[in-house]
Amino acid sequence: MNKTKIAIVGASGYSGQELVRLLLGHPHAEITQFTSRQYAGKPVSDIFPRFRGRITASFIEPKDIAADVVFLALPHGVAAEFAVPLLAKGMKVLDLSADFRLKSAAVYKEFYDHDHPAPELLAKAVYGLPELHREKIKSAQLIACPGCYPTSIILGTVPALRNKLIDPSTIIASSMSGVSGAGRKATEDFLFCECNESARAYGIPKHRHLSEIEEQLGAKLTFIPHLIPLNRGIESTIIASLAGKPDNVLAAYREFYRGERFVRVTDALPDTKNVESSNYCDISVRVDARTNRLIISSAIDNLTKGAAGQAVQCLNLVCGYPESAGLL
Repeated sequence: MNKTKIAIVGASGYSGQELVRLLLGHPHAEITQFTSRQYAGKPVSDIFPRFRGRITASFIEPKDIAADVVFLALPHGVAAEFAVPLLAKGMKVLDLSADFRLKSAAVYKEFYDHDHPAPELLAKAVYGLPELHREKIKSAQLIACPGCYPTSIILGTVPALRNKLIDPSTIIASSMSGVSGAGRKATEDFLFCECNESARAYGIPKHRHLSEIEEQLGAKLTFIPHLIPLNRGIESTIIASLAGKPDNVLAAYREFYRGERFVRVTDALPDTKNVESSNYCDISVRVDARTNRLIISSAIDNLTKGAAGQAVQCLNLVCGYPESAGLL
């Protein structure tokens, strides 16, 4: 059986490295090209020693891409420029940046502070959250893989909204993320001595990811992200006023995600260590009868289910492979 030829653009970042890790174990995919302007011509294993003995290829210039499916692990504003010519050549594009997650170029400009590089493609892109958009993903040529915070919050909140368990106008989401969520760049705020033994909120009241969370949920909410001294992992706690007096909320969540391979509704409150390096999202809920609120806890690995793993899950849908191929 011929394997799907994969190119990873921006393979030198954390999400790109995680894609490499997952795709090396994929039974139906073969990474044929790695691109990086910074490391062009250098062996991939020199930049990522963990892959020594498994990869002999070198990084190439992005202009030389030729593959069946291309993953764009690039910053927002940059990915769209690459997507246009790749799509014109008939390649499938899975974008891990924020460039195609929103349907409105005006909203994109509001949250990302610059005009969208390819607004004509926004209507064609499919939001790559398989648990909500599985059938659309299967036939898409351009997939916008969700952000890490949005994945944890949307998966945690959607069952409560769909089952009308909460008042949509009262949603507050407080999330804690490991430092790898900020990307692989040398910035003072993310130096070890700045992050270790410290926790801080940031991006209040209008973090960029808020735009896609609100678009997917169809509700406005307050979002409070925090940076905590973990390498990887996100825990989101979502609070909203109950609508009425629901019976067994945990049972409603289990029914909503029945048959979903990568969502685990648990009795115990989720812990990031239990989803580390996996494509799982663990969710649990509690009813606070005293305040008449629902409390939802959701945990993912920001680099896997929040980025590369979800992208591979979408690859499997696009190519007709088992949805769990290459994933844990």
